Amino acid sequence: MPFSNEKHSLNDESLNSDAESCERSDSVNSSSDYEYARQSFSSDSSSKPSSPASSPPKMVSFDDLIETANGLSKLTLAHEIVMNSNFQMKSVDLPPQSLQRRVKEIVHRAFWDCLEAQLNKKPPEYDHALLLLGEIKEILLSFLIPGQNRLRNQISEVLDLDLIQQQAEHNAIDIHKLADYIITLMGKFCAPVRDDEVKKLKSVTEIVPLFREIFRVLDLMTMDMVNFTIQYIRPHIQQCSVDYERSKFQDFLNKQPNALDHTTQWLKESIAEVSALGLSSDSSSSATNGSSSLSLSPSSVLNNGYLKLLQWNYDNKPVPETLLTDQSRLQKLQQRLNQQRLVAYLMLIICNIGGATLSSLPDFCDKVKRVIIVLLEGMNDKNFNLEETLKTISVKVCSEINQALLERGYPVLNNESKANLTGQICNIKQEGNPVRTLINNRIELYMRNLLNVENQQKTVSVVLGGLEPIQAELEEIGSQYVCIIKYNRQVYGPFYSGILRKLLFSNLASAGTTASYSP
Repeated sequence: MPFSNEKHSLNDESLNSDAESCERSDSVNSSSDYEYARQSFSSDSSSKPSSPASSPPKMVSFDDLIETANGLSKLTLAHEIVMNSNFQMKSVDLPPQSLQRRVKEIVHRAFWDCLEAQLNKKPPEYDHALLLLGEIKEILLSFLIPGQNRLRNQISEVLDLDLIQQQAEHNAIDIHKLADYIITLMGKFCAPVRDDEVKKLKSVTEIVPLFREIFRVLDLMTMDMVNFTIQYIRPHIQQCSVDYERSKFQDFLNKQPNALDHTTQWLKESIAEVSALGLSSDSSSSATNGSSSLSLSPSSVLNNGYLKLLQWNYDNKPVPETLLTDQSRLQKLQQRLNQQRLVAYLMLIICNIGGATLSSLPDFCDKVKRVIIVLLEGMNDKNFNLEETLKTISVKVCSEINQALLERGYPVLNNESKANLTGQICNIKQEGNPVRTLINNRIELYMRNLLNVENQQKTVSVVLGGLEPIQAELEEIGSQYVCIIKYNRQVYGPFYSGILRKLLFSNLASAGTTASYSP
């Protein structure tokens, strides 16, 4: 299979396509998933095929492990195709000094040297050449679509290995003629981007270098065909993606009954937080009336658990099994959000120090924001020194403020104001900093409101005060975050319902209360 030596590409650009993918997926997936989750929460899980059933640990054979691993690989691949419209397969590029690369180069060199030695014999031997022609034939046939029977028969006739074997035995084989035919077919099959590569093959005259180049270009053409096929079948995968992923995960759960341990622990922690904080499932109403309901519902627990993912320690804490396929996406969103948090902290301090005169100037705020973002580049690297960066930012910001004040005929900042600004900026790294706490709470409330909007096509209320400088970035991050969460709910909702039923009912029974379901 063409996938055997390849891996998929997941880069930063993939995040930009998640919102589009979510919209397309929503249009083809059934809207009954939430209803299914509601029913499974209020009824016996054993009657539902997708609900996790508890069973004692059992021994698992090696074959079962291999089968399970293959199933999870297919699940992950299907999930990437659905969630990332820019998903592509790419050839594995081994590190230059790696053992794998050296072994690969040695084996390939030995093969081509052996081929050259055989062809240089008197009379020539064609054992290796026949192997190559057989591989090329299979690759060319794989490019054909159903219905191209005439071309299929022609390829099978010209590259008839039995006939070529007989010609080789009588030293009547014309390798150059076969190579010309192969190159002509490659020119017909290749994408326009490969035209120049195919044309260059005609200028290679020696047999061994020619076949080496033919295989290199065929590898590129195979990857082009794989990626074309992925884009072609993507709409079809989206139509059944929710049921497919849920079914594959259920198969995995049947073989590994403890495969939801981390998910259960994640939900337990969320229940404890919701119970302790008295969070309401309707955060928007609590924001307007200033009070919090003590209602404990599956929806509030699950939403709170999803919010925890934005501050998750991905390096040291296991991710819930149901979110493993989105771990890299969530981690990248977290990193982008953390950068925007810092920007919001600093812009709030700067605008307060600068006063209404400077903060009302869009050009000034945009310029300072760009400076801050540039200086915060690489903040997610382990060697990033936040303390030194904040000092640099304070110096640069003081300079920008003084320049803006001078341009408008105002006196520059005095030493006391500079020291105050520098101190506030440098203290922002402290966990209990009031500006930091304020911004974090408002970002959390914004994200919580996004999760509580049933129809994501509706416009969520504008961001709260202090978040205006990062409004565009926050809306983009929020849109991609909600897309991931919404799809995760659709796929794993029945599993969450089964877990929450046990946790909430056992928890509330001891307290003598009942839980309400509000999706």
